[in-house]
Parts: sequence; structure tokens; C-alpha cells
Amino acid sequence: MSELVRVENLHKSFGPLEVLKGIDLEVNTGETMVLLGSSGSGKSTLLRCINFMEIPTSGRVFLNGEAIGTEARGKVTYKEGDLCKLRTRIGMVFQHFNLFPHMTVLQNVMEGQLTVLGRDKAEAQEKSMIQLTRVGLANKAAEYPSRLSGGQKQRVAIARALAMDPDVMLFDEVTSALDPELVGEVLKTMRQLAEEGMTMICVTHELGFAYHVANRVLFLNEGTIHEEGEPQALLRNPQTKRMKEFLEGHALFKLPE
Repeated sequence: MSELVRVENLHKSFGPLEVLKGIDLEVNTGETMVLLGSSGSGKSTLLRCINFMEIPTSGRVFLNGEAIGTEARGKVTYKEGDLCKLRTRIGMVFQHFNLFPHMTVLQNVMEGQLTVLGRDKAEAQEKSMIQLTRVGLANKAAEYPSRLSGGQKQRVAIARALAMDPDVMLFDEVTSALDPELVGEVLKTMRQLAEEGMTMICVTHELGFAYHVANRVLFLNEGTIHEEGEPQALLRNPQTKRMKEFLEGHALFKLPE
């Protein structure tokens, strides 16, 4: 597999608070990587730096081998126009759906294609219906978000991101705001994307998803990668005290026999 995303010595500070303390990682095309860690460990900040919703304090991000930003005299600068183009290649789905309430499901999925990518209406509609079918919601295209369940809204958000034809998808705790009975339908959609070969980086507390779907798991602690490895090995046999404590905190997590 070829490398799609690479992060080198990434640091991010907010004033005196250093949230990321030198992150190095590579994600290959078609790989599903899961980021685990307690609240405040830096997982969501890392995702936001990868798609430049947050500008790294230092370090570099590479997409398809190409460094993002321009380095001169040891300082990296970023042009907003370049970052806007980059974000069309890096899809992101958040904890909250951020759908436009005055637009139908179909219009929500079309909007970014029309305004950002400049697609014509017919092409955007066709792409949108393909992705709504992919997430099992083609029959909801004419509905408004207020008529959908939380799980359905989240799947619309996934379809909206997919319709931009991204190289990689970032998922930031997309099930944490859902009622427990709705979590499964979103995880099923994400698992289907993984099986289809979509490159994904997922922040989640769903350890069963990490165990069964991820190719690799990274455990973040206090802004560093504390442990990493294949999920079956890492989740069954953590090597550090901190990760053992983290897993013990998920009392409902049961590994398959």
C-alpha cells in the first residue's frame, strides 16, 4: 500500500498549553486507523491539524507525498486558498451533524459541491444520490433534517463529506452524541466504507469498532503517541500501565473469545 497521509513531528499549542507534543504517523491508502485516548489527550486536535482547521504550531503534514504549506527560513506558512482546496481532499465528519435545517437532505449533500467544487446542479444531484444510496438514505432525500433521527443525520453528514470525493475521511467521535440504539447504524456505515477501501482516521471510544475494523490503533496520552499497533494485539495485551488503565475504564468492552 502507498502512503497517503504523513505527519512529522507535529506540535500544537494554544497559548501556554501544549496539546500535541511531537506526533509522527503514516496512514496508507485504504487503511483504517483508530485514535484512542482519554479526553484531553489531543485526538481531536490532531484531526483538526491534519485538515488544517487548526494550524500546527510546528511540524509538517504531507498528503500523497506533497508537503502542505511553504517552508522558508525554518518557518512554514499557509495560504488560505491552498488550504480550502486541501480541505476538499480531506473529508471530515464531526460529533455534531451541522446540517442546514432549511435545506432538504439532498440539498445539504449538494451544497458543498455547488459552492466549493463548482459542479453543475445535475452532476451534484447525481453524486449526492449515489452517496445517499451508499449510506442507506436515498429514500430520505426530500426530507428535512428535523424529520431524521440522530443516526440518520450523521449518515447524511457522512454522505455530504463523501460527495466531495475526498482522498481520506476523518471521523471525530461521530457516535458520541447519539442515543445508544442509534450508534450501530453509523458504525455499520463506517465499517462498510472501510471494507470498500476508503482511507479513514477515526477518533472514537467504540473499542469494538477499533478491534474489528481498524488496521492499526494509536493510543494518545498527554499529546504523545503512547502505544500503537494492530488492534487485536494492542487491545488484548497493552504494554503500558496507562493504556491498561484506559481499557479497564471501558468495563463493557468484551473482546471476542
